[in-house]
Amino acid sequence: MVPSSPSTQASYTQISARRAPQPLQALDLTLLHAPPVASGWSSFLGSIRTQTSLSPDIREICICRVAALNGAEYEWEHHAPILQQEGKVGDRAMEEVRTGILAHEQDGAEARHNGNQEELGLNEQQWAVLNYTDAMTRNIKVPDPIFTGLRQWFNEREIVEITATIAAYNCVSRFLVALDVGEMSQRDHVPTVEEANGQAARENSAEVEHAWLRGAEMGIWE
Repeated sequence: MVPSSPSTQASYTQISARRAPQPLQALDLTLLHAPPVASGWSSFLGSIRTQTSLSPDIREICICRVAALNGAEYEWEHHAPILQQEGKVGDRAMEEVRTGILAHEQDGAEARHNGNQEELGLNEQQWAVLNYTDAMTRNIKVPDPIFTGLRQWFNEREIVEITATIAAYNCVSRFLVALDVGEMSQRDHVPTVEEANGQAARENSAEVEHAWLRGAEMGIWE
């Protein structure tokens, strides 16, 4: 199957190049119902994901926390493994990102003493980012103490990049949830880290196939 119009072909080629060597995702195929939107989306999100100066842990904390707050399970399942693998974030910290609740400080101190990365919670810098993400996502307007806390750790460029990442993935999560991309909204909770790792591989091919069939029904593919 190939896209049926020049504009769709151009968007398809652009998105395929960004995703390579991975195949298009269900989100991509849904966006291709509107090729100009798909192209702009791919450029913007590509810059957010690959062209900022943010470390992987900071970038993915923004993304995963937005997913948890907005109930975007598809987004969480795709980014929680990245936060663990590229961001080197352990299970205790992942639970803090998911719930927004500080783990027991005594347990964290013991984990640091024993050198157990999996039992370490978020550090102060990461909490500053999580708190900023919460304020932007829940209230839009950020209280001065939270912004001041962020400025203790990041320069002006990094703050712009953090803010853009949070804003961008609020857009992504709202798009995913509204259109039920991935057809996972029937579950009533954002999955745990272990569930995310196990479910992602099993569901991705089915999601892509379903989105592709929707495109065929609307005449995007021939």
